[in-house]
Amino acid sequence: MPKIEDVFKDVLIGSALKSALVFADFLSANEIIQTGQHEMHYKGKCACYIDTSKEHHSWTVWTEGDYSSECEDFPIDEHTKKTAWANVMKCGNCHGVDCSPGKTKIIFGKEFANICNADNVNMTFAFVNPDAETLECMKKLILMRKHIIINHRFGSPQRERYIVSPN
Repeated sequence: MPKIEDVFKDVLIGSALKSALVFADFLSANEIIQTGQHEMHYKGKCACYIDTSKEHHSWTVWTEGDYSSECEDFPIDEHTKKTAWANVMKCGNCHGVDCSPGKTKIIFGKEFANICNADNVNMTFAFVNPDAETLECMKKLILMRKHIIINHRFGSPQRERYIVSPN
């Protein structure tokens, strides 16, 4: 399986490649590792999925997790919420998948209808070719996911290591 950085270099060009490589560095700096063709995990739990399209020179990141509310101890600012809301993953009536119609979901206190309802996934956002502002939103959401994994799924809290912009 090729490393995600190598896939990015093979598929993307220009600013999309630059943003994707910044994102790959962010994942690596935060100990989020590639465990499959598309899956990125932290401590055995999915943090996000990444896909690319060579035909369109594009990349997409789907975040994993429940965003019905904020973590009490990991606040999300209004600007990040608005950017996230603009990238909510709507039901696509996927071919060959019996999950239609989408569901209604509360995301950071705001109600959305027709959200992806696929079985065994909890992907709320789909970020396609994110610009710098959207990339910062993705990072915050993934850090929130990491925080949840550390503090709510593994017994006693562990020391957190968050790096928003690796050098």
